[in-house]
Amino acid sequence: MRVTYWLLWLLPVTSAAALADEPMASGFLDGSSLNLLNRNFFLQSDYRSPTPANQSYKQEWAQGFIASFASGFTPGTIGFGVDAHGFFGVKLDGGQGHAGTGLLPLDSDGRSDSNYSSAGGAVKLRTSKTTLAYGEMMVETPVFDTADKRLQPEYATGFLLDSRELDDVHVQAGRFTAFKNQDASTSKGDFTGYGASTDTGGISFLGAQLFEDQPLGGALYASQLSETWRQYYANLHLNQSGFFIDGNVYHTRDYGEAAAGAIDNTAYSLSGKYKFGAHGFTLAYQKIHGDTPFDFVGGDSIYLANSIKYADFNGPGERSWQARYDLDMSVFGVPGLTFMTRYVTGRGINGTHAPQGGAYNPFDPDTGQFVPQQGDGGRHWERDIDLHYVVQSGPAKNLSMKLSHVTHRANSAQAGDDIDRIYIVLEYPLSWGHF
Repeated sequence: MRVTYWLLWLLPVTSAAALADEPMASGFLDGSSLNLLNRNFFLQSDYRSPTPANQSYKQEWAQGFIASFASGFTPGTIGFGVDAHGFFGVKLDGGQGHAGTGLLPLDSDGRSDSNYSSAGGAVKLRTSKTTLAYGEMMVETPVFDTADKRLQPEYATGFLLDSRELDDVHVQAGRFTAFKNQDASTSKGDFTGYGASTDTGGISFLGAQLFEDQPLGGALYASQLSETWRQYYANLHLNQSGFFIDGNVYHTRDYGEAAAGAIDNTAYSLSGKYKFGAHGFTLAYQKIHGDTPFDFVGGDSIYLANSIKYADFNGPGERSWQARYDLDMSVFGVPGLTFMTRYVTGRGINGTHAPQGGAYNPFDPDTGQFVPQQGDGGRHWERDIDLHYVVQSGPAKNLSMKLSHVTHRANSAQAGDDIDRIYIVLEYPLSWGHF
């Protein structure tokens, strides 16, 4: 189904009675806001195993400024508005030989650029409780989600419809054909996953969050990556006092020209968290059924429990387990300070049955053989430690400081890096309300 039809079907014909129930429009400027996020990011990666570029150490430090403007809507049955964003990043450290962390773009000599910038925006229309936007924006759905994990967020260009016409139903639909990566200044028409790519056209999706603010809720989504796959997602979660259960499942099948090869993959996870006082304990299980990895485009387009800081634990046939502990230090008189540690182990990976000639088992003309992305008997583990503090009051209120350490180890069949990684991120948001 083409996304154009989705948008026409979902865009409501608003009655006078429905408009009468809506609050008065706040106006283009009266409802606008301007925000500036100051982000200082240090990232160090120490590789304990050989990398394709024979680079054993990467380290960069950079300062970023992310400005975002969101207007209100003009009065009337259909209101008009504009969103805009701008970014400027400056290198503080990162020379040839240890560049390439993803914080900064690289020049032709393999050095980190001294600075880079970008800008974009979108126009938007609103009627009743439905908004239709076109342009460059961040997107957040289980089947297509731009990431914000480095100095600059990822952005996608296309259409996005967001509707809350029905109580407890949040409908989203969109089509995106161009993308701006985290270390890029301009958009391009190719956004890649493990073996999939949007260079065949783009990605379209339709779905709904159900009963978002209720103790029992869920979600249903479907997406289509042009000439590559159709992907379906379902979620069910239960949130009670001190206890949270969350289940997620994806099913992906190739279609059309099958640009990434034959795909028949089901991935699911189940997690449970128990919280009492300052303490939180989480256990999770995740399984991938199929001869190919669970693949996705968009840096955060994987809502499985064991997709964590470095690894996604999404190899073909992989099963993984997680144990996590959270500590809220406000209970002990230090408000704003939190601690988290988790351990995930995955095994049972077998990539040797991926269809030959597809994106996950390509033919290598140099060796005359098919080379699967992952071997047989792959296993790996990851340990994350986070310490996060947010200033609660005073001139530096909302200043946040986060220190993270990541360790990942894998055997040769898993094909992941043995790596120790350190993140130090300082963020100071400034916000200006209505003009």
